[in-house]
Amino acid sequence: MQYTTLGRTGLKVSVAGLGCGGNSRIGQGAGLSEAESVALVREALDLGVNLLDTANAYETEAIVGKAIKGRPRDSVVISTKSHATSAAAVLANLDNSLRQLGTDHVDIFHLHGLGPARYDEAVAEIVPALLREKEKGKLRHLAVSETGPRDPEHTMLARAVEAGIFEVFMLGFSLMHQNAARALLPRTREKGIGTLCMFAVRNIFSKPEVLRRTFRELAAEGKVPAELARQDNPLAFLVHEGGAESVVDAAYRFARHQPGIDVVLFGTGSRAHLRANIASILRPPLPAADVARIRELFGHLVGVGLDLPDRLQGGTRT
Repeated sequence: MQYTTLGRTGLKVSVAGLGCGGNSRIGQGAGLSEAESVALVREALDLGVNLLDTANAYETEAIVGKAIKGRPRDSVVISTKSHATSAAAVLANLDNSLRQLGTDHVDIFHLHGLGPARYDEAVAEIVPALLREKEKGKLRHLAVSETGPRDPEHTMLARAVEAGIFEVFMLGFSLMHQNAARALLPRTREKGIGTLCMFAVRNIFSKPEVLRRTFRELAAEGKVPAELARQDNPLAFLVHEGGAESVVDAAYRFARHQPGIDVVLFGTGSRAHLRANIASILRPPLPAADVARIRELFGHLVGVGLDLPDRLQGGTRT
């Protein structure tokens, strides 16, 4: 495993972080038993993954708690979240997270899916309450995650980066949603804000039919070359000797080696998938020519591939 320092937090974290939400929810979305999901998390830990990202909404905190039981607490970095809209509810979520996780503190606690419309209210009302809990030792570092498809321009994080309140951001970035590289990451690096990357793969790169449909739609809008949309695999040019092993491999490696990205989060529902994802994240950067072409072809795109998990489609976050 490769490790890095998460911004100014000083936390030593694996560059591959296990995301315990999404469609898979460490196998819960695919029908695994709780014991099987616990074993999956433990295997990730055995492979060197030390950052586990969960949330109240994912309903996987108890699984994470069982997986880390018996391990030195300082060997694991736990990230969790609450998208409650009042200070009292967020603090109740924090206490519930501690119970579910079986720990007296979390390392990183996020305001979950905070949108631009709620930013001022959250900073004025919720953040002070969480800072008091931080003084009590219930959380070590305050973080915020964006709403993804509902704020593809990173409007909320662009404000948060200047405020100096949050030590960690969770943000969307992928080879077809690169605007954070221009709009956000230069400032997070200057400010020492740690970054967790979500949406590196999701459905668009893991499901060929979604990729083909997306390219057809983008080509119809004149946003990508029509010849790519006519191909069975529009990203086949990335898969070659000396290049990526697959589209998913390319997507993980592009995100992993983007300057300013500290940790790439990945989801999984099986041992084979777990190992394959970690292997991709640990591989070297894509060839420079491929990276240049990705930036040339897709660098202007915003919000492509930012799908919500199936169970949250139609939900609201502002």
